[in-house]
Amino acid sequence: MPTISMFFGIIVRMYFAPKEHNPPHVHAYYKDFRLTMNIIDCNVLDGEMPARQSRMIQAWIEIHRDELLADWELCQNGEKPFNIEPLK
Repeated sequence: MPTISMFFGIIVRMYFAPKEHNPPHVHAYYKDFRLTMNIIDCNVLDGEMPARQSRMIQAWIEIHRDELLADWELCQNGEKPFNIEPLK
C-alpha cells in the first residue's frame, strides 16, 4: 500500500488493488492509531484517531478531494496513485 502523503506525523496510504471496495477511502496512520476515512464525506469507516489528527486528515481530504478521487480511479485500474501535497 503506497504512501500518498505525510504530514505532522500522519501517514496517508491508498491500496491500489484492482476493484478495491467502495466507497473511495484512505487509510491513515498516526503512532499506534489507524483510521479509514471516506473521501466523499469524510466519515470514519473504521478505526480511531486522536481528535486533532482526525480533524487534520479531514481538512486535508477536503482540500485535495479531486486529487484523491483521481488517485482512487488509478487504483481501481491497478495503477499506483500519485503523491499528494501534505497539509501545511
